[in-house]
Amino acid sequence: MPELPEVETTRRGIAPHIEGRRVTGVILRRPDLRWPIPPEVSSLLPGQVVESVDRRAKYLLLETSAGTALLHLGMSGMLRVLPADTPVAKHDHVDIAFNTGKVLRFTDPRRFGALLWQNPGETHELLEGIGPEPLTDAFDGERLFELSRGRSAAVKTFIMDNAVVVGVGNIYASEALFAAGIDPRRAAGKVSYERYVRLAAEIKRILAYAITRGGTTLRDFLAPDGAPGYFFQELFVYGRAGEPCKVCGTPVRVVTLGQRASFWCPSCQR
Repeated sequence: MPELPEVETTRRGIAPHIEGRRVTGVILRRPDLRWPIPPEVSSLLPGQVVESVDRRAKYLLLETSAGTALLHLGMSGMLRVLPADTPVAKHDHVDIAFNTGKVLRFTDPRRFGALLWQNPGETHELLEGIGPEPLTDAFDGERLFELSRGRSAAVKTFIMDNAVVVGVGNIYASEALFAAGIDPRRAAGKVSYERYVRLAAEIKRILAYAITRGGTTLRDFLAPDGAPGYFFQELFVYGRAGEPCKVCGTPVRVVTLGQRASFWCPSCQR
Protein backbone atom coordinates (compact mmCIF):
# COMPACT_ATOMS: atom_id res chain seq x y z
CA MET A 1 0.00 0.00 0.00
CA PRO A 2 1.40 3.43 -0.86
CA GLU A 3 2.46 5.07 2.40
CA LEU A 4 2.73 8.70 3.44
CA PRO A 5 5.87 9.52 1.41
CA GLU A 6 4.31 8.02 -1.74
CA VAL A 7 1.10 9.99 -1.19
CA GLU A 8 3.05 13.20 -0.54
CA THR A 9 5.13 12.53 -3.66
CA THR A 10 1.87 12.19 -5.61
CA ARG A 11 0.52 15.44 -4.11
CA ARG A 12 3.64 17.33 -5.11
CA GLY A 13 3.52 15.79 -8.56
CA ILE A 14 -0.06 16.71 -9.43
CA ALA A 15 -0.41 20.03 -7.58
CA PRO A 16 1.40 22.26 -10.12
CA HIS A 17 -0.83 20.93 -12.91
CA ILE A 18 -4.25 21.35 -11.27
CA GLU A 19 -4.02 24.11 -8.65
CA GLY A 20 -5.72 27.24 -9.97
CA ARG A 21 -7.33 25.29 -12.81
CA ARG A 22 -11.06 24.95 -13.39
CA VAL A 23 -12.76 21.56 -13.46
CA THR A 24 -14.76 21.21 -16.65
CA GLY A 25 -16.15 17.74 -16.07
CA VAL A 26 -15.96 14.49 -14.14
CA ILE A 27 -16.09 11.11 -15.85
CA LEU A 28 -16.96 8.17 -13.61
CA ARG A 29 -16.53 4.86 -15.42
CA ARG A 30 -17.95 3.00 -12.45
CA PRO A 31 -20.17 4.16 -9.56
CA ASP A 32 -17.88 2.96 -6.81
CA LEU A 33 -14.36 2.11 -5.77
CA ARG A 34 -13.92 0.88 -2.21
CA TRP A 35 -17.09 2.82 -1.38
CA PRO A 36 -19.78 4.40 -3.57
CA ILE A 37 -18.66 7.67 -5.13
CA PRO A 38 -20.90 10.44 -3.70
CA PRO A 39 -23.16 12.25 -6.21
CA GLU A 40 -21.61 15.59 -5.16
CA VAL A 41 -18.43 14.67 -7.02
CA SER A 42 -20.32 14.84 -10.32
CA SER A 43 -22.80 17.58 -9.41
CA LEU A 44 -20.67 20.07 -7.46
CA LEU A 45 -17.07 19.63 -8.62
CA PRO A 46 -17.52 20.64 -12.29
CA GLY A 47 -17.14 24.39 -12.70
CA GLN A 48 -15.03 24.75 -9.57
CA VAL A 49 -11.44 25.98 -9.39
CA VAL A 50 -9.05 23.75 -7.44
CA GLU A 51 -7.73 26.20 -4.86
CA SER A 52 -5.16 23.84 -3.37
CA VAL A 53 -4.09 20.21 -3.27
CA ASP A 54 -3.50 19.19 0.34
CA ARG A 55 -2.84 15.96 2.20
CA ARG A 56 -4.24 14.67 5.49
CA ALA A 57 -2.83 11.31 6.52
CA LYS A 58 -2.95 9.26 3.30
CA TYR A 59 -5.85 11.23 1.80
CA LEU A 60 -5.34 13.80 -0.93
CA LEU A 61 -7.68 16.78 -0.69
CA LEU A 62 -8.69 18.78 -3.77
CA GLU A 63 -10.00 21.96 -2.15
CA THR A 64 -12.68 24.08 -3.88
CA SER A 65 -15.21 26.65 -2.67
CA ALA A 66 -18.01 24.11 -3.15
CA GLY A 67 -16.32 21.43 -1.09
CA THR A 68 -13.39 19.04 -1.12
CA ALA A 69 -12.82 15.91 -3.16
CA LEU A 70 -10.99 13.30 -1.07
CA LEU A 71 -8.84 10.75 -2.88
CA HIS A 72 -7.24 7.68 -1.35
CA LEU A 73 -4.88 5.50 -3.39
CA GLY A 74 -5.76 2.29 -1.57
CA MET A 75 -3.41 -0.59 -2.33
CA SER A 76 -2.76 -0.04 -6.02
CA GLY A 77 -4.14 3.37 -6.94
CA MET A 78 -2.28 5.90 -9.06
CA LEU A 79 -3.00 9.47 -10.12
CA ARG A 80 -1.58 10.94 -13.34
CA VAL A 81 -2.10 14.19 -15.21
CA LEU A 82 -2.60 13.32 -18.88
CA PRO A 83 -3.86 14.87 -22.14
CA ALA A 84 -7.63 14.44 -22.28
CA ASP A 85 -7.42 12.28 -25.42
CA THR A 86 -5.10 9.71 -23.82
CA PRO A 87 -6.62 6.25 -24.50
CA VAL A 88 -8.43 4.77 -21.51
CA ALA A 89 -7.10 1.51 -20.08
CA LYS A 90 -9.04 -1.20 -18.26
CA HIS A 91 -8.52 0.11 -14.74
CA ASP A 92 -8.81 3.85 -15.45
CA HIS A 93 -11.92 4.46 -13.37
CA VAL A 94 -12.11 8.26 -12.99
CA ASP A 95 -11.14 11.32 -15.04
CA ILE A 96 -11.36 14.84 -13.62
CA ALA A 97 -11.09 17.15 -16.63
CA PHE A 98 -9.63 20.67 -16.53
CA ASN A 99 -9.76 23.76 -18.71
CA THR A 100 -6.14 23.11 -19.69
CA GLY A 101 -7.10 20.14 -21.84
CA LYS A 102 -5.64 17.76 -19.26
CA VAL A 103 -7.31 15.22 -17.01
CA LEU A 104 -6.43 13.91 -13.59
CA ARG A 105 -6.82 10.16 -14.12
CA PHE A 106 -7.37 7.76 -11.24
CA THR A 107 -6.21 4.24 -12.03
CA ASP A 108 -6.88 1.51 -9.47
CA PRO A 109 -6.69 -2.17 -10.49
CA ARG A 110 -7.75 -3.52 -7.10
CA ARG A 111 -10.37 -0.83 -6.37
CA PHE A 112 -9.36 -0.39 -2.72
CA GLY A 113 -8.96 3.33 -3.35
CA ALA A 114 -11.64 5.94 -2.77
CA LEU A 115 -13.13 9.14 -4.16
CA LEU A 116 -15.25 10.88 -1.53
CA TRP A 117 -16.66 14.34 -0.78
CA GLN A 118 -16.37 16.74 2.16
CA ASN A 119 -18.72 19.71 2.46
CA PRO A 120 -17.32 23.16 3.33
CA GLY A 121 -16.75 23.62 7.04
CA GLU A 122 -17.11 19.91 7.76
CA THR A 123 -14.64 17.12 8.47
CA HIS A 124 -15.26 13.81 6.77
CA GLU A 125 -15.87 10.99 9.22
CA LEU A 126 -12.75 9.18 7.99
CA LEU A 127 -10.64 12.17 9.04
CA GLU A 128 -12.23 12.67 12.46
CA GLY A 129 -10.29 11.72 15.56
CA ILE A 130 -7.00 11.04 13.82
CA GLY A 131 -3.67 12.11 15.25
CA PRO A 132 -1.22 14.80 14.16
CA GLU A 133 0.89 14.74 11.03
CA PRO A 134 4.31 13.24 11.82
CA LEU A 135 6.26 16.06 10.18
CA THR A 136 4.66 18.79 12.30
CA ASP A 137 5.52 20.16 15.74
CA ALA A 138 2.33 18.57 17.10
CA PHE A 139 4.08 15.20 16.96
CA ASP A 140 7.02 14.48 19.25
CA GLY A 141 8.48 12.01 21.71
CA GLU A 142 6.54 13.48 24.61
CA ARG A 143 3.26 12.68 22.85
CA LEU A 144 4.37 9.11 22.23
CA PHE A 145 5.47 8.68 25.85
CA GLU A 146 2.26 10.08 27.34
CA LEU A 147 -0.08 8.09 25.10
CA SER A 148 1.86 4.86 25.58
CA ARG A 149 1.63 4.67 29.35
CA GLY A 150 -0.09 1.49 30.45
CA ARG A 151 -0.28 0.08 26.93
CA SER A 152 0.71 -3.54 26.47
CA ALA A 153 0.48 -3.53 22.66
CA ALA A 154 3.72 -3.83 20.72
CA VAL A 155 5.43 -0.49 20.15
CA LYS A 156 5.32 -1.01 16.38
CA THR A 157 1.54 -1.47 16.47
CA PHE A 158 1.29 1.59 18.71
CA ILE A 159 3.11 3.96 16.35
CA MET A 160 1.03 2.70 13.42
CA ASP A 161 -2.20 3.70 15.21
CA ASN A 162 -3.68 6.69 13.34
CA ALA A 163 -5.09 8.03 16.60
CA VAL A 164 -1.51 8.39 17.85
CA VAL A 165 0.09 9.77 14.70
CA VAL A 166 -1.01 9.50 11.09
CA GLY A 167 0.87 8.01 8.20
CA VAL A 168 3.52 5.88 9.90
CA GLY A 169 2.95 2.78 7.81
CA ASN A 170 4.52 -0.64 7.97
CA ILE A 171 7.70 0.05 6.03
CA TYR A 172 8.62 3.28 7.77
CA ALA A 173 7.65 2.01 11.23
CA SER A 174 10.09 -0.87 10.80
CA GLU A 175 12.84 1.44 9.58
CA ALA A 176 12.31 4.05 12.32
CA LEU A 177 12.36 1.43 15.08
CA PHE A 178 15.60 0.05 13.68
CA ALA A 179 17.16 3.51 13.56
CA ALA A 180 16.06 4.14 17.15
CA GLY A 181 17.34 0.73 18.31
CA ILE A 182 13.95 -0.40 19.65
CA ASP A 183 12.66 -3.97 19.34
CA PRO A 184 9.27 -3.73 17.56
CA ARG A 185 7.84 -6.40 19.88
CA ARG A 186 8.50 -4.40 23.07
CA ALA A 187 5.36 -3.28 24.91
CA ALA A 188 4.64 0.36 24.12
CA GLY A 189 4.22 1.15 27.82
CA LYS A 190 7.69 -0.20 28.61
CA VAL A 191 9.58 2.19 26.29
CA SER A 192 11.26 5.06 28.12
CA TYR A 193 10.76 8.77 27.50
CA GLU A 194 14.29 9.14 26.14
CA ARG A 195 13.79 6.34 23.64
CA TYR A 196 10.49 7.81 22.47
CA VAL A 197 12.22 11.15 21.89
CA ARG A 198 14.70 9.40 19.65
CA LEU A 199 11.99 7.35 17.93
CA ALA A 200 9.94 10.45 17.10
CA ALA A 201 13.05 12.13 15.70
CA GLU A 202 13.82 9.07 13.53
CA ILE A 203 10.23 8.90 12.25
CA LYS A 204 10.49 12.53 11.16
CA ARG A 205 13.93 12.08 9.62
CA ILE A 206 13.11 8.92 7.70
CA LEU A 207 9.75 10.12 6.37
CA ALA A 208 11.22 13.45 5.28
CA TYR A 209 14.13 11.75 3.56
CA ALA A 210 11.88 9.18 1.88
CA ILE A 211 9.80 12.02 0.42
CA THR A 212 12.91 13.56 -1.13
CA ARG A 213 13.76 10.15 -2.61
CA GLY A 214 10.31 9.59 -4.08
CA GLY A 215 9.00 7.15 -1.51
CA THR A 216 9.41 3.39 -1.54
CA THR A 217 8.82 1.37 -4.67
CA LEU A 218 6.18 -1.31 -4.19
CA ARG A 219 5.02 -3.65 -6.89
CA ASP A 220 2.12 -1.45 -7.95
CA PHE A 221 3.44 2.04 -7.19
CA LEU A 222 4.82 4.56 -9.63
CA ALA A 223 5.26 8.29 -9.07
CA PRO A 224 3.03 10.61 -11.16
CA ASP A 225 5.80 11.07 -13.72
CA GLY A 226 6.09 7.31 -14.16
CA ALA A 227 9.37 7.04 -12.25
CA PRO A 228 9.70 4.56 -9.38
CA GLY A 229 10.71 5.69 -5.91
CA TYR A 230 14.29 5.11 -4.83
CA PHE A 231 14.14 4.90 -1.04
CA PHE A 232 13.74 1.11 -1.33
CA GLN A 233 17.44 0.87 -2.15
CA GLU A 234 18.25 2.21 1.32
CA LEU A 235 16.01 0.07 3.53
CA PHE A 236 17.87 -1.39 6.50
CA VAL A 237 15.44 -4.09 7.69
CA TYR A 238 12.11 -4.04 5.86
CA GLY A 239 11.79 -6.96 3.45
CA ARG A 240 15.27 -8.26 4.35
CA ALA A 241 14.42 -11.30 6.51
CA GLY A 242 17.39 -13.68 6.66
CA GLU A 243 19.78 -11.17 5.13
CA PRO A 244 22.66 -9.76 7.20
CA CYS A 245 22.01 -6.53 9.09
CA LYS A 246 23.77 -3.68 7.31
CA VAL A 247 25.15 -2.49 10.67
CA CYS A 248 26.20 -5.61 12.55
CA GLY A 249 25.80 -8.55 10.16
CA THR A 250 23.25 -10.43 12.29
CA PRO A 251 20.48 -12.00 10.17
CA VAL A 252 17.37 -9.83 10.06
CA ARG A 253 14.31 -11.49 11.56
CA VAL A 254 10.60 -11.17 10.79
CA VAL A 255 7.54 -11.57 13.01
CA THR A 256 3.85 -10.81 12.52
CA LEU A 257 2.57 -7.92 14.65
CA GLY A 258 -0.93 -6.59 14.16
CA GLN A 259 -1.28 -8.82 11.08
CA ARG A 260 1.70 -7.08 9.45
CA ALA A 261 5.19 -8.45 8.79
CA SER A 262 7.66 -6.72 11.09
CA PHE A 263 11.38 -6.82 10.44
CA TRP A 264 14.11 -6.18 13.00
CA CYS A 265 17.71 -6.92 13.95
CA PRO A 266 17.91 -8.86 17.24
CA SER A 267 21.35 -7.39 17.96
CA CYS A 268 20.76 -3.73 17.14
CA GLN A 269 17.25 -3.47 18.57
CA ARG A 270 16.43 -4.06 22.22
